[in-house]
Amino acid sequence: MEAINLANKLSTFSEHWQPRTVGQFNGNDLMVAKVKGEFVWHKHDDTDDFFLVLQGRITIQMRDGNVTLGPGEVFVVPKGVEHRPVAEEEAHILLIEPSNTPNTGDPATAAARRVV
Repeated sequence: MEAINLANKLSTFSEHWQPRTVGQFNGNDLMVAKVKGEFVWHKHDDTDDFFLVLQGRITIQMRDGNVTLGPGEVFVVPKGVEHRPVAEEEAHILLIEPSNTPNTGDPATAAARRVV
């Protein structure tokens, strides 16, 4: 058992919107991602969506309003709420989701699960 260094894990890839699983707990994946630009509008019918900004700024757009997050800030999108993360500049985030949750809400268009 050893500590997980999130900065080291983030340094192993450069693609945006392609989360990497860095650990698991209680059936949930701990994932890091680099994000820039706009992601697709989507929702998760069966799970909340947890965002923690590690570096940079992101805005979680929702039909009823936006939430902007900076380093160290957390936001949870409730299950069933349509949303779209947006980052004007590259940002690094930590996500926590039940294992095998499609990042687009649709298994047909979701990024493949990758472990680093």
